[in-house]
Amino acid sequence: MNFLAIDIGGTKFTLALFDASGRITHRQSRATDRDGGPRWMAARFPEIVASWGVSAIDAIGIGFGGPVNYAAQSVVLSTHVGGWEGFDLVGEVRRTFGAPVLMDNDANVGALGEGLHGAGFGFRPLFYMTLSTGIGGGILTEHGVYRGADSYAGEIGHLTIRPDGPDCLCGANGCFERMCCGLWLERDNGRTVPELLAGPAFVQDYAVNLSLGLKAAIMLLNPARIVIGGGIAKAGNTLFVPLRHELRRRITAWSKARVDVVPAALGDDSVLYGAFELALQAKEMNP
Repeated sequence: MNFLAIDIGGTKFTLALFDASGRITHRQSRATDRDGGPRWMAARFPEIVASWGVSAIDAIGIGFGGPVNYAAQSVVLSTHVGGWEGFDLVGEVRRTFGAPVLMDNDANVGALGEGLHGAGFGFRPLFYMTLSTGIGGGILTEHGVYRGADSYAGEIGHLTIRPDGPDCLCGANGCFERMCCGLWLERDNGRTVPELLAGPAFVQDYAVNLSLGLKAAIMLLNPARIVIGGGIAKAGNTLFVPLRHELRRRITAWSKARVDVVPAALGDDSVLYGAFELALQAKEMNP
Protein backbone atom coordinates (compact mmCIF):
# COMPACT_ATOMS: atom_id res chain seq x y z
CA MET A 1 0.00 0.00 0.00
CA ASN A 2 1.08 3.59 -0.67
CA PHE A 3 0.32 6.41 1.75
CA LEU A 4 1.05 9.99 0.67
CA ALA A 5 2.13 12.52 3.31
CA ILE A 6 2.10 16.25 2.47
CA ASP A 7 3.72 18.96 4.59
CA ILE A 8 2.83 22.51 3.50
CA GLY A 9 4.94 25.18 5.17
CA GLY A 10 5.50 28.90 4.74
CA THR A 11 8.58 28.64 2.55
CA LYS A 12 8.49 25.07 1.19
CA PHE A 13 6.29 22.03 0.80
CA THR A 14 7.31 18.38 1.03
CA LEU A 15 5.75 15.17 -0.19
CA ALA A 16 6.70 11.72 1.07
CA LEU A 17 5.48 8.26 0.18
CA PHE A 18 5.16 5.74 3.01
CA ASP A 19 4.60 2.02 2.79
CA ALA A 20 2.25 0.24 5.19
CA SER A 21 5.08 -0.36 7.68
CA GLY A 22 5.75 3.36 8.06
CA ARG A 23 8.91 3.46 5.95
CA ILE A 24 9.53 6.42 3.66
CA THR A 25 10.14 5.15 0.13
CA HIS A 26 10.19 8.52 -1.70
CA ARG A 27 10.55 12.12 -0.57
CA GLN A 28 10.78 15.47 -2.33
CA SER A 29 10.70 19.12 -1.24
CA ARG A 30 10.15 22.23 -3.33
CA ALA A 31 10.14 25.94 -2.58
CA THR A 32 6.75 27.60 -2.28
CA ASP A 33 5.85 29.90 -5.17
CA ARG A 34 4.12 32.73 -3.33
CA ASP A 35 2.79 34.20 -6.59
CA GLY A 36 1.55 30.87 -7.89
CA GLY A 37 -0.76 30.32 -4.94
CA PRO A 38 -2.54 27.14 -3.88
CA ARG A 39 -3.53 26.01 -7.38
CA TRP A 40 0.06 26.12 -8.54
CA MET A 41 1.11 24.06 -5.53
CA ALA A 42 -1.71 21.52 -5.87
CA ALA A 43 -0.73 20.97 -9.52
CA ARG A 44 2.78 19.99 -8.41
CA PHE A 45 1.54 17.11 -6.25
CA PRO A 46 0.63 14.71 -9.09
CA GLU A 47 3.78 15.72 -10.98
CA ILE A 48 5.96 14.72 -8.05
CA VAL A 49 4.11 11.44 -7.43
CA ALA A 50 4.29 10.58 -11.15
CA SER A 51 8.06 11.15 -11.07
CA TRP A 52 8.27 8.36 -8.49
CA GLY A 53 6.59 5.91 -10.88
CA VAL A 54 3.69 5.34 -8.47
CA SER A 55 0.39 4.45 -10.09
CA ALA A 56 -1.98 4.42 -7.11
CA ILE A 57 -2.27 6.14 -3.72
CA ASP A 58 -4.33 4.46 -0.98
CA ALA A 59 -4.78 7.43 1.38
CA ILE A 60 -3.36 10.89 2.02
CA GLY A 61 -2.54 12.96 5.09
CA ILE A 62 -1.84 16.71 5.00
CA GLY A 63 -0.16 18.97 7.55
CA PHE A 64 -0.95 22.58 6.65
CA GLY A 65 1.05 25.56 7.91
CA GLY A 66 -1.81 27.65 9.21
CA PRO A 67 -5.15 27.40 10.99
CA VAL A 68 -7.33 24.50 9.86
CA ASN A 69 -10.97 23.82 10.66
CA TYR A 70 -10.56 20.11 11.34
CA ALA A 71 -14.28 19.30 11.54
CA ALA A 72 -14.92 20.95 8.16
CA GLN A 73 -11.58 19.77 6.72
CA SER A 74 -10.94 23.25 5.39
CA VAL A 75 -8.03 25.69 5.42
CA VAL A 76 -8.85 28.84 7.37
CA LEU A 77 -5.86 30.79 6.05
CA SER A 78 -2.11 30.81 5.70
CA THR A 79 -0.57 33.57 7.79
CA HIS A 80 2.49 33.71 5.51
CA VAL A 81 1.22 32.97 1.97
CA GLY A 82 -1.92 34.54 0.51
CA GLY A 83 -4.69 32.97 -1.55
CA TRP A 84 -5.61 29.99 0.59
CA GLU A 85 -8.90 31.29 1.97
CA GLY A 86 -11.75 29.42 0.32
CA PHE A 87 -9.51 26.99 -1.54
CA ASP A 88 -10.78 23.42 -1.14
CA LEU A 89 -7.41 21.75 -0.65
CA VAL A 90 -8.79 18.45 0.63
CA GLY A 91 -11.31 18.22 -2.20
CA GLU A 92 -8.69 19.08 -4.79
CA VAL A 93 -6.27 16.43 -3.54
CA ARG A 94 -9.04 13.84 -3.21
CA ARG A 95 -10.13 14.42 -6.82
CA THR A 96 -6.56 14.35 -8.09
CA PHE A 97 -5.62 11.02 -6.52
CA GLY A 98 -9.00 9.34 -6.04
CA ALA A 99 -8.10 8.53 -2.44
CA PRO A 100 -9.38 9.53 1.02
CA VAL A 101 -7.71 12.58 2.57
CA LEU A 102 -7.41 13.91 6.12
CA MET A 103 -5.86 17.28 7.01
CA ASP A 104 -4.88 19.17 10.15
CA ASN A 105 -2.64 22.13 10.94
CA ASP A 106 1.05 21.30 10.86
CA ALA A 107 1.65 21.68 14.60
CA ASN A 108 -1.05 19.13 15.44
CA VAL A 109 0.34 16.84 12.78
CA GLY A 110 3.89 17.32 14.08
CA ALA A 111 2.65 16.39 17.55
CA LEU A 112 1.27 13.15 16.08
CA GLY A 113 4.54 12.42 14.32
CA GLU A 114 6.81 13.04 17.30
CA GLY A 115 4.34 11.50 19.74
CA LEU A 116 4.05 8.21 17.86
CA HIS A 117 7.43 7.96 16.11
CA GLY A 118 9.85 10.41 17.70
CA ALA A 119 10.95 12.24 20.84
CA GLY A 120 7.46 12.30 22.33
CA PHE A 121 6.88 8.55 22.21
CA GLY A 122 5.44 7.41 25.56
CA PHE A 123 5.03 10.98 26.90
CA ARG A 124 1.45 12.11 27.52
CA PRO A 125 0.30 14.78 27.61
CA LEU A 126 2.78 15.96 25.00
CA PHE A 127 3.16 19.54 23.86
CA TYR A 128 4.76 19.94 20.45
CA MET A 129 5.86 23.32 19.15
CA THR A 130 7.07 24.11 15.68
CA LEU A 131 9.67 26.88 15.71
CA SER A 132 10.34 27.87 12.14
CA THR A 133 8.95 30.50 9.72
CA GLY A 134 6.11 30.81 12.24
CA ILE A 135 5.24 29.24 15.59
CA GLY A 136 2.48 26.73 16.23
CA GLY A 137 1.58 24.29 18.99
CA GLY A 138 0.00 20.87 19.16
CA ILE A 139 -1.33 18.98 22.20
CA LEU A 140 -1.34 15.18 22.21
CA THR A 141 -3.14 13.31 25.01
CA GLU A 142 -3.80 9.64 25.70
CA HIS A 143 -6.90 10.04 23.51
CA GLY A 144 -5.25 11.72 20.53
CA VAL A 145 -4.83 15.32 19.39
CA TYR A 146 -6.64 17.87 21.54
CA ARG A 147 -8.13 20.45 19.18
CA GLY A 148 -10.49 22.33 21.47
CA ALA A 149 -14.09 23.25 20.74
CA ASP A 150 -13.41 24.89 17.37
CA SER A 151 -10.09 23.44 16.12
CA TYR A 152 -8.04 26.32 17.53
CA ALA A 153 -6.39 24.78 20.59
CA GLY A 154 -2.60 24.97 20.80
CA GLU A 155 -2.16 28.32 19.01
CA ILE A 156 0.68 29.34 21.29
CA GLY A 157 2.24 31.53 18.61
CA HIS A 158 -0.28 34.25 19.29
CA LEU A 159 0.00 34.47 23.03
CA THR A 160 1.19 37.95 23.96
CA ILE A 161 4.57 37.74 25.68
CA ARG A 162 5.63 41.39 25.25
CA PRO A 163 2.57 43.68 25.59
CA ASP A 164 4.64 46.68 24.49
CA GLY A 165 6.22 44.71 21.65
CA PRO A 166 6.05 45.28 17.89
CA ASP A 167 2.99 44.67 15.72
CA CYS A 168 2.28 41.07 14.76
CA LEU A 169 0.73 40.03 11.45
CA CYS A 170 -2.34 38.92 13.43
CA GLY A 171 -3.04 42.51 14.52
CA ALA A 172 -1.86 42.20 18.13
CA ASN A 173 1.43 43.28 19.69
CA GLY A 174 4.36 41.31 21.02
CA CYS A 175 3.03 37.85 20.13
CA PHE A 176 5.25 34.82 20.80
CA GLU A 177 5.51 34.28 17.05
CA ARG A 178 6.32 37.94 16.41
CA MET A 179 9.17 37.83 18.91
CA CYS A 180 10.61 34.39 18.19
CA CYS A 181 9.84 32.98 14.75
CA GLY A 182 12.41 32.80 11.98
CA LEU A 183 10.60 35.19 9.66
CA TRP A 184 10.73 38.07 12.16
CA LEU A 185 14.13 37.24 13.63
CA GLU A 186 15.69 37.73 10.21
CA ARG A 187 13.63 40.81 9.32
CA ASP A 188 14.31 42.52 12.64
CA ASN A 189 18.03 41.74 12.79
CA GLY A 190 19.06 41.70 9.13
CA ARG A 191 20.89 38.39 9.55
CA THR A 192 20.05 34.73 9.05
CA VAL A 193 18.90 32.64 11.99
CA PRO A 194 22.09 30.48 11.99
CA GLU A 195 24.19 33.66 12.10
CA LEU A 196 22.11 35.02 14.97
CA LEU A 197 22.32 31.79 16.96
CA ALA A 198 26.10 31.87 16.70
CA GLY A 199 26.12 34.83 19.09
CA PRO A 200 25.88 33.91 22.81
CA ALA A 201 24.38 37.27 23.79
CA PHE A 202 21.63 36.93 21.20
CA VAL A 203 20.88 33.35 22.26
CA GLN A 204 20.54 34.40 25.90
CA ASP A 205 18.04 37.13 25.06
CA TYR A 206 16.22 34.81 22.68
CA ALA A 207 15.97 32.11 25.36
CA VAL A 208 14.23 34.63 27.63
CA ASN A 209 11.52 35.29 25.03
CA LEU A 210 11.13 31.58 24.31
CA SER A 211 10.77 30.84 28.00
CA LEU A 212 8.01 33.43 28.36
CA GLY A 213 5.90 31.59 25.80
CA LEU A 214 6.73 28.06 26.95
CA LYS A 215 6.07 28.92 30.59
CA ALA A 216 2.43 29.40 29.61
CA ALA A 217 2.33 25.88 28.13
CA ILE A 218 3.92 24.37 31.24
CA MET A 219 1.71 26.19 33.74
CA LEU A 220 -1.49 25.54 31.79
CA LEU A 221 -0.91 21.97 30.55
CA ASN A 222 1.80 20.48 32.79
CA PRO A 223 2.98 18.34 29.85
CA ALA A 224 5.11 15.27 30.41
CA ARG A 225 7.41 16.59 27.70
CA ILE A 226 7.74 19.51 25.31
CA VAL A 227 9.16 18.68 21.89
CA ILE A 228 10.30 21.54 19.67
CA GLY A 229 10.56 20.98 15.94
CA GLY A 230 11.27 23.23 12.97
CA GLY A 231 14.47 24.63 11.60
CA ILE A 232 15.44 26.73 14.63
CA ALA A 233 15.33 23.66 16.90
CA LYS A 234 18.27 22.24 14.94
CA ALA A 235 20.53 24.57 16.94
CA GLY A 236 20.62 21.80 19.57
CA ASN A 237 22.36 22.45 22.89
CA THR A 238 23.36 25.95 21.78
CA LEU A 239 19.70 26.85 22.24
CA PHE A 240 18.25 24.16 24.50
CA VAL A 241 20.73 24.48 27.40
CA PRO A 242 20.06 28.19 28.03
CA LEU A 243 16.34 27.66 27.30
CA ARG A 244 16.00 24.95 29.98
CA HIS A 245 17.93 27.10 32.45
CA GLU A 246 15.70 30.11 31.79
CA LEU A 247 12.54 28.03 32.05
CA ARG A 248 13.53 26.55 35.42
CA ARG A 249 14.24 30.08 36.64
CA ARG A 250 10.86 31.38 35.50
CA ILE A 251 8.51 28.57 36.50
CA THR A 252 6.51 29.63 39.58
CA ALA A 253 8.49 28.68 42.68
CA TRP A 254 5.86 26.42 44.27
CA SER A 255 5.17 24.54 41.04
CA LYS A 256 6.77 21.12 40.71
CA ALA A 257 5.80 20.88 37.04
CA ARG A 258 8.55 19.20 35.10
CA VAL A 259 10.72 21.10 32.64
CA ASP A 260 11.46 18.48 30.00
CA VAL A 261 12.15 20.28 26.73
CA VAL A 262 13.86 18.47 23.85
CA PRO A 263 14.38 18.92 20.11
CA ALA A 264 12.34 16.87 17.68
CA ALA A 265 13.89 13.47 16.95
CA LEU A 266 12.52 13.32 13.40
CA GLY A 267 14.07 16.58 12.24
CA ASP A 268 12.36 17.88 9.11
CA ASP A 269 10.11 14.82 8.97
CA SER A 270 7.99 15.32 12.11
CA VAL A 271 5.01 16.57 10.14
CA LEU A 272 5.46 13.92 7.45
CA TYR A 273 5.24 11.10 9.98
CA GLY A 274 2.18 12.73 11.50
CA ALA A 275 0.64 13.07 8.04
CA PHE A 276 1.27 9.36 7.53
CA GLU A 277 -0.76 8.73 10.70
CA LEU A 278 -3.55 10.92 9.31
CA ALA A 279 -3.45 8.91 6.08
CA LEU A 280 -3.85 5.69 8.08
CA GLN A 281 -6.87 7.24 9.82
CA ALA A 282 -8.31 8.37 6.49
CA LYS A 283 -7.97 4.85 5.13
CA GLU A 284 -9.62 3.36 8.21
CA MET A 285 -12.51 5.81 7.90
CA ASN A 286 -12.89 5.05 4.18
CA PRO A 287 -11.83 1.40 3.71
